Amino acid sequence: MKIDILKHTLVPHHEILSAEEVEKLLKTYKIKKEDLPQILVTDPVVKAIGAKEGDVIKIIRRSPTAGESVAYRLVVRKEII
Repeated sequence: MKIDILKHTLVPHHEILSAEEVEKLLKTYKIKKEDLPQILVTDPVVKAIGAKEGDVIKIIRRSPTAGESVAYRLVVRKEII
């Protein structure tokens, strides 16, 4: 039996950004891709959405106070300290 973790109520929505969206994000915040927080390529959600190393993921969480909270993560092979 295989479970779809993306349908679990505690897992927020994850989506892979296109190259154009990444460029716009980096330009808006005046940062480099490497400045983004990281998420491991081995993360179950990263695997489930088919993201690969170097992709940028947009994570949308529902919040009772803010309505919606958006975060971005860079997919990496291993942690960089």
